Amino acid sequence: MSCLIGNGRLEACKDSISGISAIYFINFGEIETVTYSGTAPDFGDDIQAITGVNKLYKYELKGANGFDQNILSSRQNGTTVFEQMLTVQFKRQDIKTHKNIKFIAYGRPYVIVRSRTNEFFVMGLTEGADVESGSINSGVEYVDYNGYNLVLKATEQKGANYLSVTDAVTTLDRPIKDETELLDVFGLVVADIITT
Repeated sequence: MSCLIGNGRLEACKDSISGISAIYFINFGEIETVTYSGTAPDFGDDIQAITGVNKLYKYELKGANGFDQNILSSRQNGTTVFEQMLTVQFKRQDIKTHKNIKFIAYGRPYVIVRSRTNEFFVMGLTEGADVESGSINSGVEYVDYNGYNLVLKATEQKGANYLSVTDAVTTLDRPIKDETELLDVFGLVVADIITT
């Protein structure tokens, strides 16, 4: 494996926003094959196709939700891992979510993370993501938070992979930008996204 830097980076514009707008759970073990991109020098770790998945379980998000990746590297041990951390809040308790929170905590799902700038990442691609902590809150006062808080963690050899497509006009790879292209990556249709 080469450790050589392949390109530089210009200072980015200040036109971005932070946070995540949705996550899509996939039960661990469903991913059969992953097809990586490689038509542009900036790509190679991004994913263009995933097979074996039948359903994406979508959770829309608004508020204090985030996805961070910490790089843990040791010169002494010769190791580097990427710690992927997902913090989410699901407002208002209900019986379906209560049941699913239990299954999310028991399992180690893969998670597709959608940023507010419509970038899609795969969290826990090889090992899945584990619930590290969480809480179910009813609040005290009328305006207190009522719902679920979860922190999921995945430790992977690579950072969370972008999902991408080959642009029909430029024939270069680019990150996917909407849910339609997300479905294309998985070979799914709209009915395969479960929201209720």
